[in-house]
Amino acid sequence: MDIKRIPLINREISWLYFNDRVLQEAADPTVPLIDRIKFLAIFSSNLDEFYRVRVATLSRLASLNEKAKEVLGYNPKKLLNQIKNLVVKQEKKFNNLYENIIVKQLAEEKIFILNDKQLNVTRGAFVKNYFRENILATLVPIMLNTGEPLPELRDRGIYFFVRLIQGKKSKLALIEIPDSLPRFIALPQTNDLKFIILVDDIIRYSLEDIFFIFEHDTIEAYSIQLTRDAELDLDKEVSDKFVDLLSKSLLKRKKGKPMRLLYDTEMPMDMLAFLVTKMGVNAESLIPGNRYHNFKDFIVFPNVGRPELEYPRYDSLPVPELSFGKSLISLIAKKDFLVSTPYQSFDYIIHFLREAAIDPKVKEISVTLYRLAKNSRVVHALINAAKNGKKVNCLVELKARFDEQANITWSRRLAEEGVNVIYGISGYKVHSKIILVSRLEKNRIVNYACLSTGNFNEKTATIYADHSLLTMDKRITDDMVQVFKALTKNTVPSGLKNLIVSPIDSRPAYFKLIDTEMKNAKAGKPAYMILKMNSLADEQMISKLYAASNAGVKIKLIVRGMCCLVAGVKNHSENIEVISIVDKYLEHARVHIFANGGKELIYLTSADFLSRNLDSRVEVGFPIYDERLRTEIRDIIDIQLQDNTKAREINGQNNNKYVKSKEKIPYRAQIDIYNYLKYKN
Repeated sequence: MDIKRIPLINREISWLYFNDRVLQEAADPTVPLIDRIKFLAIFSSNLDEFYRVRVATLSRLASLNEKAKEVLGYNPKKLLNQIKNLVVKQEKKFNNLYENIIVKQLAEEKIFILNDKQLNVTRGAFVKNYFRENILATLVPIMLNTGEPLPELRDRGIYFFVRLIQGKKSKLALIEIPDSLPRFIALPQTNDLKFIILVDDIIRYSLEDIFFIFEHDTIEAYSIQLTRDAELDLDKEVSDKFVDLLSKSLLKRKKGKPMRLLYDTEMPMDMLAFLVTKMGVNAESLIPGNRYHNFKDFIVFPNVGRPELEYPRYDSLPVPELSFGKSLISLIAKKDFLVSTPYQSFDYIIHFLREAAIDPKVKEISVTLYRLAKNSRVVHALINAAKNGKKVNCLVELKARFDEQANITWSRRLAEEGVNVIYGISGYKVHSKIILVSRLEKNRIVNYACLSTGNFNEKTATIYADHSLLTMDKRITDDMVQVFKALTKNTVPSGLKNLIVSPIDSRPAYFKLIDTEMKNAKAGKPAYMILKMNSLADEQMISKLYAASNAGVKIKLIVRGMCCLVAGVKNHSENIEVISIVDKYLEHARVHIFANGGKELIYLTSADFLSRNLDSRVEVGFPIYDERLRTEIRDIIDIQLQDNTKAREINGQNNNKYVKSKEKIPYRAQIDIYNYLKYKN
């Protein structure tokens, strides 16, 4: 099939419609009010990263000649314009949601977000005092001279662009709002009324205290935020020298090319024109916003009202027969276990590592790390293992986007403590999430493993829905030994018997599995696939799925993020259905189910169907052999396919229409999965 002729949704446009699903959650009146604010924060944070990475890449491509554009298959300049139009519409929807709905509903709960113009004498005095004691010393205004260049603005920093007017004369200044300041300050309550003010408005209210030495009649202040290009051009050589190079490159990121200037629409046009001229920002990069930027900070918006204003917090469920009071290794020796976070506790993984760290029979621990918690208990367990004389091999992926600095810090700490640190593989990111524990039993080495669809990060494990397998099955652990042997030699794993490992084996392995379904469909045997992932954009894979659909294979996809495949197109995808679930937890698990002629195969993996995951990263997909766990995973997937509350149809119209079933019974996958795991045993 000619890939250039198949139906495709542009990946950037598809991603923007995914972010629109996040905005849908903020608009949903059935979502608790504080959580609606958090979804606004997630939308904003997502958009920041999108501009820093994807739009930055498109901006570079826009400078290519026409012949190069033909190779790309699209016009980057035209796409940038489409992106801006979509983003402006979404920003308007965002601003309306916050200003005209969220703020009013907070007021109905007797919670008031006050700005600098809404303070009475008492609260004004409180704010002035707070400003002088906690904020004033942190602010250093920069006076601007029209004949001099503008100072470098920090990526994603919030600034006030200030104008002091006296008669017909004016002075301009910039004030950076430090990240170290709390964004929200609770004001004294009055008659059971709660008041919150943003630090932005405390500064606005106190501008006279900042510019007291300048004579003026009025002061104007408008917020701006600059998003810069966050991509780095790096030497791919992996060595100690690379660590130093990456550290220096991170400093360059702060001065990357401007990608988006978000500005307060109340700003006078002459002030905006001044900024545009001084910063060299093009028209596509100008995005009108409201008076508050860096809305990602609203993820910690304080709930000073009723507990019901937030989703209820569910206690982590126990994994049946897996006990914190017993040796996990001895239990894993008897059977496989599946830990489904956040429904079940990530502490089982920590407990597994801690036990390995102190068990005298454990001789070696190997692990790949991609994103870590700020105070990582995983790292502490590995350090303790090294101190206890174990050989600890730890591959830390230094190129994990936006976690580079943290991973550099952790890698150095691990190395200082005696851990054998591997700094990744030249030319590839190591995105797999695997642990191998080697134990001496009756004079022979027995291996125990943990393989996961998500990061070994105890913080994100409370909000990311993932699966982790604990096993000693030799079919898996023997392959894992080969994976770690390759990684320690700075080579990519290949030729494994049971694991599906990128970058060499994944594409042919998945194509073979799909070919089997096509062959069975033509032979009249059961033929279907259920594929769950974060993103689907690889054109070869989409072409293969279209071919399978045409062969009669029934395909159901659960894709949380961008999906470039177009379902329901005649002669291409008539047998394909796609849904996306966006809810309280971030759906992060990757699950692949194949009918296999009636002998169903189930794989979990760290990889999405993106070209980078299949061709440019080390990813590990692993089969589920245990029948109990296969049934559990299948049940969970069936529950998700039944969702008619938080599932959306993904189609060529990009309308994010909620899935509606003929049944009147509401099904909500994340609630139903919790109850399923709670009552199944």
